[in-house]
Amino acid sequence: MKKTEAMKLLRAAALAAKNAHAPYSRFQVGAALLTDDQRTFIGCNVENASYGLTICAERAAVFTAVASGWKKFIAVAIVASGDKPPYPCGACRQVLAEFCGPETEILIAPISKLASYEETTLGELLPKTFKL
Repeated sequence: MKKTEAMKLLRAAALAAKNAHAPYSRFQVGAALLTDDQRTFIGCNVENASYGLTICAERAAVFTAVASGWKKFIAVAIVASGDKPPYPCGACRQVLAEFCGPETEILIAPISKLASYEETTLGELLPKTFKL
C-alpha cells in the first residue's frame, strides 16, 4: 500500500478513536477497514462497566461493515492513545480472519506517531487461524 493511502486510512482510524468510550481504561482505540472496492468503515472501542461487554475498535469496525453489506477487506489500520503500537487482541485477530486473508495489510500506530506506523499482515499476526 502506498504511503499516502496508508496515511489516509490511519487518519480515519484516528478520527474514530476520538469517539471511543473509554472511561475505565482511558485507552482510546480507533480502527479503519478498507474494502476491496475502496470503501472505509471505522470503529472505536466502547467500554462498559461490565467489562466483558466491552467491544474493541477492530470488531466494532468489522461489525459495522458487515451490517452495511461488506464482507471483504484488504487493509486495516489500528491506532490508539499512548506511545506504543496497539496490536489487536486475539479475539480481534480471529474476527478479522473471518473476513480477511492472510495477506491483508495491517497498519498499526500510536495516534501521536501516525507517520511512523508499522506494517504487517494478518497472516503474520495470526498464522494459524481457526476455521470451520
